[in-house]
This record gives sequence, structure tokens and C-alpha cells, in this order.
Amino acid sequence: MAEDKKPLPKRKFNPDNIPPIGDDQQKNKNRFNIYWVYGLVFAGILAYNAYRGFGILGAETNQIKFTELVKQGDVESIKTIRNKKIVRVFIKKDSLLKKQDVYRPIMGKQYDADNAAKVAGPQLFFPIVDEKTFASQMQDFYKKYPNISEIPDSPDDEGEFFGQLVTTLLPILLIGLLFVMMMRKVGGPGGGSGGPGGIFNIGKSKATLFDKASRVNINFGDVAGLDEAKVEVMEIVDFLKNPKKYTALGGKIPKGALLIGPPGTGKTLLAKAVAGEAQVPFFSLSGSDFVEMFVGVGASRVRDLFKQAREKAPCIIFIDEIDAIGRARGKNMMMSNDERENTLNQLLVEMDGFGTDLGIIILAATNRPDVLDTALLRPGRFDRQITIDKPDMVGREAIFKVHLAPIKISTTLDIYKLAEQTPGFAGADIANVCNEAALIAARKNKEAVDMSDFQDAIDRVIGGLEKKNKIISPEEKEIIAYHEAGHAICGWFLEHAYPLLKVTVVPRGSAALGYAQYTPKEQYLYNTDQLMDQICMTLGGRASEDIFFGKISTGASNDLQQITKIAYSMITVYGMNDKVGNISYYDPNQENTFTKPFSEETGKMIDEEVRKLITLAYVRTKELLLLKKAEVELLAKELLKKEVLFKSDVEALIGKRPYEEKKALDIKPEDTVSEEPPTALPEELKNPPQI
Repeated sequence: MAEDKKPLPKRKFNPDNIPPIGDDQQKNKNRFNIYWVYGLVFAGILAYNAYRGFGILGAETNQIKFTELVKQGDVESIKTIRNKKIVRVFIKKDSLLKKQDVYRPIMGKQYDADNAAKVAGPQLFFPIVDEKTFASQMQDFYKKYPNISEIPDSPDDEGEFFGQLVTTLLPILLIGLLFVMMMRKVGGPGGGSGGPGGIFNIGKSKATLFDKASRVNINFGDVAGLDEAKVEVMEIVDFLKNPKKYTALGGKIPKGALLIGPPGTGKTLLAKAVAGEAQVPFFSLSGSDFVEMFVGVGASRVRDLFKQAREKAPCIIFIDEIDAIGRARGKNMMMSNDERENTLNQLLVEMDGFGTDLGIIILAATNRPDVLDTALLRPGRFDRQITIDKPDMVGREAIFKVHLAPIKISTTLDIYKLAEQTPGFAGADIANVCNEAALIAARKNKEAVDMSDFQDAIDRVIGGLEKKNKIISPEEKEIIAYHEAGHAICGWFLEHAYPLLKVTVVPRGSAALGYAQYTPKEQYLYNTDQLMDQICMTLGGRASEDIFFGKISTGASNDLQQITKIAYSMITVYGMNDKVGNISYYDPNQENTFTKPFSEETGKMIDEEVRKLITLAYVRTKELLLLKKAEVELLAKELLKKEVLFKSDVEALIGKRPYEEKKALDIKPEDTVSEEPPTALPEELKNPPQI
């Protein structure tokens, strides 16, 4: 179906009429930008300053030279400029022509001998203190030289229209610039007061549109390990491509599909593949894009999103992390949020309200389906809920093949073994392992990535960064070695324990001083014997310390956490205790974890039964290790020498494991059992015991 690229049939809403995004970008380029205005204002200020500094009429002189020119009879008139406190001097034209040697040094470049007689306006100016003082000085001058006639003076003020205009407008323009910048800050990145994300468009949708002009380069071929989910979403794409195929039989196109699954399992990747395969407009956004600091913005953005979608119909809307706005309403009044609930109400109405239009399919993703509102999950809004679990071994092998395609791998690499050694890994975890392996191989200057690099990468993802330089005393290292040997021997000789893969005393991460790595089986149902063997294997480290050193350490804290969770789950969730009975006290919809659905007397009985169960398992573990004491000591001493032992090393030391290890089989999807996996067990069982 991914290769079907037939053109869409002509319908009422034809996506072929959608203008390409490139045209919109060209329009945005040609749109007037307010920053040009501020650039012109800045240039004007510079020009004005230049005018004031270099464009003043006349050459500057001083009052002493002025009096000398008056004595010589060269001054025709003067003009006192009161507001500038200068005096402008008008020289006689005959004097300018006859006395070039006098006026050329004073006037400099402004003097032109050929056109000196035609020069209009004042030729010189000089500064004064004030008008009255200058007038008094001139009167004293005339009295001192009575033969010199008084020079006409016409005091006046010179207006500066441009300067006054700049002085008036500059504060207004600066305030306007500050206002625009504040609006951009409030509106967020992406535009000004009139652009996307601005204060005036704050109610507009932030959805990203993908259509023919901006296709996504991911298709269904890039999605591995999600075969059932791919079938569901591929059918949704086919609904939009060939609607008559389904409506001819009276069927209706689903309104929406909700992708549910743990983080990293590929929900968003699957939505990207839909965007790449669908030949219709695709709107993508996150649930948090509806949330804003202003009241009513969320509902407004929902309305604008569906308005755009109706214009582009048929189309697909993808809302990632929908639990940001889709949480259940009114259950907890102390934690209620009117703005979020208004946004959710508007989304409910748009998805399936009184005037709902056809041609819009909603895709959403979440890893918290338990907190979503029931009105959002009902048929008519999200008709399909597609569960995307962590992949099984077949799925992990397919995911490894996808992520190994761009990596230069060794010909000896066994992808099947990689899939077998990574139970519980999601698609994102596998991608991280492949990338880490490539980096490790590059650090070692290898030409290809081999199995040892992937082993190191898996160890790094599970246990953290290897810390060979961590200072550990010989006494502590010996305790760690016997602790890990106890785990390994218990797992080796217990029938239902997971097969041992690797045991090490190399510190990793922030807390792990050593760990034993196992290969969990791909199973969904656990019986009492299997769980008891897992508890015994996890207690093997503490029991080994007790046997060989006569005292216990704090290294078993992680082990005790795991067995406590398993023991309480056996009694309170799965009813695996004769005294408590076939009762389950687990409620997945219970929000308030402080209230318990049983009495204090029952709780006391549960605690006693858990303690008995763990005590029984510990006694059994010690008996096994006392019986295999020589093997534990042999394994611990070898660990102190090599620090890391693999399954083949253990076989060489103590022989093959007495119980046959069953290989995981390639199971077809149609042959799988539709049992739900245990709620509280897999994570506890799949984590390797750490000291």
C-alpha cells in the first residue's frame, strides 16, 4: 500500500488547489518590514549630525580677527543669531576679490577666487557669550575708534525645522520600537505584531502544514516492528485515497485514531510515516501548543486549527502528547484547570459536535491513556485505539535491520543474537544502541562495527558508562566478586531462572559496582515456580556474602527492591497466596494511592506473608549455594582475574547448564495469544540485579 501513488479522485475539496508553500514564503519576503523604517530614521539622524557638523554656513573665525577686518573696512554687515549665540559676518565682495591672500587662509575650501563676488550669505561666523554682552562690546569699540562707522546688525533667531522634527519624532519612534519588541516577546518566536506568533495572532493555530510542496521523507518502509499498528494506520491512509471503496458498502470513515504506547516505541515515527505516505495535507502539532498564558487562547487555537483543516479537507491532523490538554475533567477539584478544560471542550465539539464536517481525520499519540477524558476516547471521536507495545524478538530484529542500514557493520555480526540480548528495549533504545556501537567502533579506529562493539553499547545503555578507573579496595572487590558469583550460580542451577549471558565486576554508572546480565524469555504468563526461582536468583548475591564472609553488605539494596515488588505483586495482585486467597487489590484506575482497598488487619497479614515468602526463598537460596560452594568460589576467583565472564567462560569452568535453554521462535502475528501481560512484573524481572 506504501507504493500506491495514484492521484486523488476529484472531490469537493481538492488538495491539488493548495498553493505551494514556496509562494507563501515569497510573499513573506516581499512583505513590508517595519525595521526598514527604523533604519531610515537612524540614517536621518546621522545625516542631521553630519549637516550640523559640516554644513554650517561660513567659515569659523574669532572676535579678534573680526575686529581687525572691521578696522580694514572689509565688513559689510553682521547678523547676531541669538538662539545659537553666534555672529554671522558678511564680507564686502570687492574685499573678497582683492584680498585673496587674507581670506583664502580663513575660508579654506569655501573660498573660490573665480566666484568670490557671487557668493551669497555670510562668509564668516564666530561665537559669542550672549547678545547683550556682544552689543556692549561693539559700542565700546565704536567709541574707541570714532572714525569707523557702525556696521549694520540685524539680530534674529535661526529656525531648525529638521532638527526640531527629529527631536519631536525620535522619542515617539523609540517608544514604538520598544512596544513592537515587547509584543514580539509576548507573542513568542516566529513573528512580529502582525506575523505568526505575534500578540495579535496569538489565537492562531501553531500547527505545521505538510503538503505536496513540503513532503516528509519518512514512509512505512522506515517503520519496523509495528506490523499490526502499520496495518491500522495504512488503512486510514487508504480511507482518504479511496473513500468510495468503503462508503459504497455503507461504511463511514473513522473520525480519529489514538496511538497508545510507552515512550520510545515509535508513535511519532508512525505519524511521520503517515504524513509521508498520505497524499493529503497533514497538520502536525503538540498538545502543549494549545496552552498559553492568556485565557481563552487554547480554545481559539483549536477553532483556528479546524478552520484551516476544513479549508484543506480531506486532511489529517496529528496531535502529539494529547494528554497535555486531554486530561479528565472535574475528578480533582483541587487540581482543576478551567483554561485546559475549555480547550478540551472546544476540541470535543470540533471532533464530533453538532456541525462537524467530514474529511478530517485526527491522529493523536500519548503514553498516558489512563488520564484522558472518557468523552475524548468514545467512538465518534477516537474510533480506534492502536496500542503500540515494546517489540518482541522478531520486531527487535526488524528494527535492528532498519537502524543498521546506514552503519558499516562486520560480516560476522549476528542480528538475531542482538535481538535476543535486548529484551524490553523499545525502538528508541535500539537506535541508541546502534549509534553507541558505531561511536565505540570509531573510537577504537575500526573499519566496521562488530559484535563486541554492540556488547559494549548494550552494557552502556543498561548499566551506564564503564568506570575502570574507579578506586575500589581489594576487600570490596572480593565482596563484589562473590556477590555476582552467587547471582550467576543461582541462575545457572535454577530451572526457571533466566539463562546467564554475562557477569562482571567492572563498575558502571553512578551506583552499579557490578552486575549479572541474563537473557529473559519472551513470555507473558508467569507461574509460581518461575517467580520463586527469580526471587531466589536475585537473593543469590546476599546469600553468597552471608556464606563466605559471615556478614552482609549494603550491595544488595537493588536486589531487595526487586524481590519486594515481585513478592507483593504475587500476593496482592495475582492472588498467589493461600492465606490471602484469590484476591487482587490492584486498581489501575485508582488515582489516590494513599487509600488502600483493605483493612489494617489485612495489610498486616499481607506484610507477614510477604516476609514469609522472602524468608523461604532466602533459605532455599542458601541451601543451593552451600551445595554449590566450590563452584561459587571458583567463579568468584576467576572474576577477580578477568573482571568479565561470558556464558562460554562459565561453561568452561563449571560445565554446561543442566537445564535446556529454549530458543525464541519466530512467531507469526496470527499465532500470538491475546492475553494481557502482567501489569507489575516485566520491568522488575527484566532489570539485571546490580550491587
